[in-house]
Amino acid sequence: MWKAFLTSVKEHAPNTLNILDRFHIVKKINEAIDKVRNEETKSLKSKGKDVELKNSRWALLIREENLTENQATKLNDLLQLNLRTVRAYLLKEEFDYFWQYTSKTWASKFLKVWTTKVMRSRLEPMKKVAQTILNHELLIMNWFEAKGELHLGAVEGLKNRLKSCIRNSYGVKTFKILEIMLYHKLGDLPVSEEAHKFF
Repeated sequence: MWKAFLTSVKEHAPNTLNILDRFHIVKKINEAIDKVRNEETKSLKSKGKDVELKNSRWALLIREENLTENQATKLNDLLQLNLRTVRAYLLKEEFDYFWQYTSKTWASKFLKVWTTKVMRSRLEPMKKVAQTILNHELLIMNWFEAKGELHLGAVEGLKNRLKSCIRNSYGVKTFKILEIMLYHKLGDLPVSEEAHKFF
């Protein structure tokens, strides 16, 4: 969602389908929940109240099916309370339905309802995320264009291999040599016999 990145993609690859994927959007929502939790913890402490939110970070951020028994218990206890953090968590859980839509039209309608609800929530960090989502709605909707055709896990895996190759390329003096090395490493091209000769 970085403006410089989006501008670069538009300039250098104008015919590509640019997708703001699930991982980055969920990450932004999780960061917002964590900010709400931190603010509420400070507020409760300053009022001299027992802080219920202590050690609750991962219970709120991890997907429900991946929670440990202690985290699940902590989450269950939190859901009984009327806290701003719990409201932020419930908004995050509701947003999960967005990814289950198969129709781009219905997904867009859901997004409008969800962002309206968030904007009325008086949870500033969540409102910022909702505004970001509204600003990038067209790119987020591209996820439905590529659904089933492109798996972003493969893209992330390729990116990690690329970084690893670059990290291990000590002594490479020019970009051209680095580019050739990447074609061989990532494209699994055959290595010339000349590469094994010492002069």
